[in-house]
Amino acid sequence: MKFAIALFSPAHSPASRRALRFAEAVLAGGHEIVRLFLYQDGVHSASANTVTAQDELDVAEQWNHFVSSHGLDGVVCIAAGLRRGVLDDSEAKRHGRPAANLAPSWELSGLGQLHEAAQHADRLVCFGGH
Repeated sequence: MKFAIALFSPAHSPASRRALRFAEAVLAGGHEIVRLFLYQDGVHSASANTVTAQDELDVAEQWNHFVSSHGLDGVVCIAAGLRRGVLDDSEAKRHGRPAANLAPSWELSGLGQLHEAAQHADRLVCFGGH
C-alpha cells in the first residue's frame, strides 16, 4: 500500500512522535511512503536549528534521519515555512535573510505537492492540526 503522510504539528508534539512511529511502521510493514508533507507548525521539524533539551527526544533530528536514510520525498510547504522562518538558501537570499535553516533532507515546495501525493497514494494520513 502507498501512503502519503502530512504532519501539521511541531516536532516536540505527541502528534509528531506518533507520525514518525507510524511512518516507521509503514516501511517496516513493506509499504511505501510516496511523500511526507510538513504543513502549518509541522514545518518546524525541517529546521536545522531546532535544539531539543538534553532530557527529551530530538524528534526533528529523528525525522531528518528517517527521511534521509530511506531516501524519502520530504516536502515542506513553502508558504508555511516562510511564515515560520524555515528557509532554504534561495528563499533566504530572495527575502534578504542572513541564513537558511532548512535541513538537507527536506525541500520547500507548494501545497500542490500534498494534493499530488494524495492522488498517487492509496491513503493520506494526517497528524496534528486544529
